[in-house]
Amino acid sequence: MSNKGLKVIITVVVLAVAFAALMYASLGESLQQYKYVEEVLAAPQQWEGKRLQVHGFVVPASIQRKEHTVEYLFQLQHNGKVMKAYFNFIPPDQFKDNAEVVLTGTLAQDGAFHATSMTAKCPSKYEEQAPKGTQL
Repeated sequence: MSNKGLKVIITVVVLAVAFAALMYASLGESLQQYKYVEEVLAAPQQWEGKRLQVHGFVVPASIQRKEHTVEYLFQLQHNGKVMKAYFNFIPPDQFKDNAEVVLTGTLAQDGAFHATSMTAKCPSKYEEQAPKGTQL
């Protein structure tokens, strides 16, 4: 192999390693698993302390707000499995009983999920609407 070919190969390898390192450094913190409640509860020790997103529905009548704070305690469920969740920020307007939410945060040793962000979906916005004068 010629000197020129070796230099090209070394340059490509160095650039590939630098690109991979840059991607890992910039995305490393934001890389997280996306799981449903039942998936997390199937093996909670696997997820303890790891940053992840948990998808589920707010259990009706479970939302409790600490007086004079923005600290919320509620239950999140999916497919019959229920987990306790904490959220210490102002929630989205759609956060209410039966709301479909995705929480980002970490699972504690006691099995409670401590969320640092919440996205609530608005199902009525996307449900099929019956034409006027008809019923679905």
